[in-house]
Amino acid sequence: MNYTTQHKMIELGLKLCVVLVLLFGLTRHLVEGVCSVEFCTDSSRCVLSKDQRSCKCTDGYYADKCDKNADIKVTCGKDYITIRALEDFFKYHNVPLESLHLPNKSCRAQEEVIDGVTYYMTRISKDEYVACGGKPLEKNFTHILYSLSLWSVPQTIGNIIRDPIIKMDYTCIYPYTRTVSLPFPVVPFSSETVMRVDDLDATVQLMLYTDSSYTKAYSSAPTIELRDKVFVEVTVTEPADFFLLMVHECWATQFPQPNATEGLVHTLLQNGCVKDQTVSFLDGTEGQSGQNGGSSTIHYSFDMFRFTTEPHELYLHCSVQLCEPADQQSCTPSCNSISKREAVRAGPSQALLSYGPIRIEVPDRPLSSMLMTVVLPVAGVWTVGFFLAILITVAKAGNRRLRHNEGN
Repeated sequence: MNYTTQHKMIELGLKLCVVLVLLFGLTRHLVEGVCSVEFCTDSSRCVLSKDQRSCKCTDGYYADKCDKNADIKVTCGKDYITIRALEDFFKYHNVPLESLHLPNKSCRAQEEVIDGVTYYMTRISKDEYVACGGKPLEKNFTHILYSLSLWSVPQTIGNIIRDPIIKMDYTCIYPYTRTVSLPFPVVPFSSETVMRVDDLDATVQLMLYTDSSYTKAYSSAPTIELRDKVFVEVTVTEPADFFLLMVHECWATQFPQPNATEGLVHTLLQNGCVKDQTVSFLDGTEGQSGQNGGSSTIHYSFDMFRFTTEPHELYLHCSVQLCEPADQQSCTPSCNSISKREAVRAGPSQALLSYGPIRIEVPDRPLSSMLMTVVLPVAGVWTVGFFLAILITVAKAGNRRLRHNEGN
């Protein structure tokens, strides 16, 4: 074999080796489904390792070039939590439907077809959260966080496992849900109630202030004159500035019990709307006009009054509700429509605040008035009697003188 022939054979052998290496590499890549470094150009879909010798698809993408979207979707419903992904995503990773489950293996995935596309999904209610292996709830003043994981059971071949294990961690974050406590008892000079929201508390307070600036609250039972303004504040003190608050009903009673059957009752607010025409909603800035349900603090005023029968003192009661910031419509009363509903009197589904007593200042009658009605009539009687006595004396004296003259 001459040199030229030998050289050509070596060159052909090298080319065959290169082809075999490329084929081996491509076959290995296709079997394992790991994106190759040369395709890892879009960091939003494919991430290189620190040594830049390998790469992997980011969450939600798959296939050889990480060019397919798994369409993973988490739905945080009012009463349920759902996660789903394309059937093709699981088949690519050789993960059958029957191997997918939540931390508790009895909570399994199911197949669902949506608009002609097949998904694998799990759906549980909030009541099933703990039983299906949900992590302990994470809480702060404004939200509750639910955390779950969807797992696949590894497929075993003899005593080895070759296919990857799928694990999808997902969370749902919920704002407070409106659930309130039973009515809170009367606390003089301020009233505070705790509104239970799932496992968290919101504190609402009712106070009376001396004027429209809402800077000085009464520190003892207030005594207010008739027709003077009564300045009321209802506010969420904790958590501050998160909830929207609506004062649903407000009424006054003669006795501390909000549903007292004895004594008189007067309604100020009904269904969030003005019932007593002297009521005005204020924004807390020198009495400027405000609204009910627009923030976490409500200011309103009314003209002081008293009942026609004793006792002449008031107890103020207000039922309130909280609304999530995204649910402002629930805290917006419809005051332009005619409503035939009766005012709610502290039902168990609402939080109630009660304040009292508020005493009415009835001024004494002026002394001059008393003189006009009592002193002068009495003085007149004495004056008339005095003059009558003089006339009788004079008349008697005249009669005696007349008889004396006639005797002479």
